[in-house]
Amino acid sequence: MPHAFVADGVVALPGAAARHVQVLRLQPGDALVVFNGSDGADWPAEVVRIGRREVEVRLGAPRPVERELACEVTIALGVPANDRMDALVEKAGELGATAIQPLVCERSVVRLAGERAEAKRAHWQAVATAASEQCGRARVTDVRPVASLSAWLQSLAAAPRERRVVLSLAPEALAPQRAFTAGGAPSHCSEAAAQTGRPRDAAGRTAVIVLSGPEGGLAPAEEAIAGQRGFVPISLGPRTLRADTAPLALLAWLGLQALDSGRTTP
Repeated sequence: MPHAFVADGVVALPGAAARHVQVLRLQPGDALVVFNGSDGADWPAEVVRIGRREVEVRLGAPRPVERELACEVTIALGVPANDRMDALVEKAGELGATAIQPLVCERSVVRLAGERAEAKRAHWQAVATAASEQCGRARVTDVRPVASLSAWLQSLAAAPRERRVVLSLAPEALAPQRAFTAGGAPSHCSEAAAQTGRPRDAAGRTAVIVLSGPEGGLAPAEEAIAGQRGFVPISLGPRTLRADTAPLALLAWLGLQALDSGRTTP
């Protein structure tokens, strides 16, 4: 739902949301909760009109919610083959990823370009929206346009406060805890926000980029270039994880680390 919402305004629901209302057999006057995916709020609403293909609702006052991770995590990965990307986008959305950057790498099996790439991106964005609806997030993971790994790395500006990691099978790759404390950096996102005094919001959360290869991983030359752009190699242990599993494992670890840091002992 990309609309800018205003209290007491009437909005038409997007197609998928309208169909969901019809499947639930809601009627004018029934209450529901909607969100636009960008303002971090739930909006109580009331159905005012149901047509054959459209549903209109009247918005109430917004209720700000905080269900995001303590850090803004972007997953940049070589697009996995078959339908594995759909599942990754869904689970990354549920786990709280801020953005997903699909990449074409040297060893990529899937090579998207032009209209086909944009059609896939739009499909993945719809998957991300559905994931937020399911898990109760008030924001939606942003699926960015498909890019080549080399062009994307070149586009990254210097960002001293940004944590950049690349999932690697190299013997010198660090465990996540060590990688996030390298150079004296905080061990996880919530600690970083506390030490810098920055609030937990879209402008102030610590940014993390997780780079992961396609099937077969990144080529050595690609990993070396990523290192030159500030990416620290990370290992997830002795087992070789699938291309769609590895970034989700690290994303879950980051979320759990932040939860652990926020718990207090009675």
